[in-house]
Amino acid sequence: MKILIVGATGVLGKATTRQLLAAGHKVRAMTRDLHKGEDLRTMGAEVVQGDLIDQASLLNACQGVEAVLAAAHQLMGTGQYTSQAVDDAGHCALIDAAKAARVGHFVYTSAQHASPSHPTDFYRTKAKVEAYLKASGLSYTILRPPAFMEWHLHNLLGAAISTSGKTTIYGAGNNPINFIAGEDVARFAVIALTDPRLKNRTIDIGGPDNLSKNQVVSLYEKYAGRTAKVTHVPTGLMKVMAPVLRPMQPVISRLMAFSVWADTTDQRFDPTTMLKEFPMTLTHVEDFVRAANGK
Repeated sequence: MKILIVGATGVLGKATTRQLLAAGHKVRAMTRDLHKGEDLRTMGAEVVQGDLIDQASLLNACQGVEAVLAAAHQLMGTGQYTSQAVDDAGHCALIDAAKAARVGHFVYTSAQHASPSHPTDFYRTKAKVEAYLKASGLSYTILRPPAFMEWHLHNLLGAAISTSGKTTIYGAGNNPINFIAGEDVARFAVIALTDPRLKNRTIDIGGPDNLSKNQVVSLYEKYAGRTAKVTHVPTGLMKVMAPVLRPMQPVISRLMAFSVWADTTDQRFDPTTMLKEFPMTLTHVEDFVRAANGK
């Protein structure tokens, strides 16, 4: 079985490629930059150049594959790679290309809480693409994970504690939030790509812990061996500034709107039902933070 991974050099794409190859599947890894895909080629993947804003490259990448995983996004994209161009138009074009190439199954990485009325445009786009995929006639699986630990715990919060002893929390940081490791999402992606029982299903997935950002900071302090200087950006300020900044700084505006939502609404997830159907051991936040600090 040959599977196309779109966004193959990202956190989810790389982990899924690795797991699929280990299971004996053939993988075509699509990336904008072929140099970034050299490690995937070394693993045994076929690496091809492709771009979600280049429909011809999508048609080429989809030829001869039996399944597609859409694992790319541009939450913070700028220039020609805005979220609208990649997450919206680009993913719809990818669905069209998969349909034209008669791909057997399409797995779309959406997000928990995606809906047409979500306060953040990124989540409204996810809901739009979900609907587009369902209406396409393709066999599909939609995965809805929460925030990835690699990005929302480490890159945007904890890494700075380890390197500089400082970090910024957008909001009060007391709201419990569910996070998931990219490796765990990849395990679900492999199941969705290879198990016909998941066809035409939308599946909410999540991690085993619901921790606040302040609790996450405490874990990074513990394993980095230092006390962090934490700056909080008030939720009230972000509520005011998000719409003001939208015309000039859409990415900052989006992140502020997202942060307000994440800090003021229920972000918890109970994995009990999920684990009954898909038994596995999930990565705990503390274990992730320990490993991120080399412990």
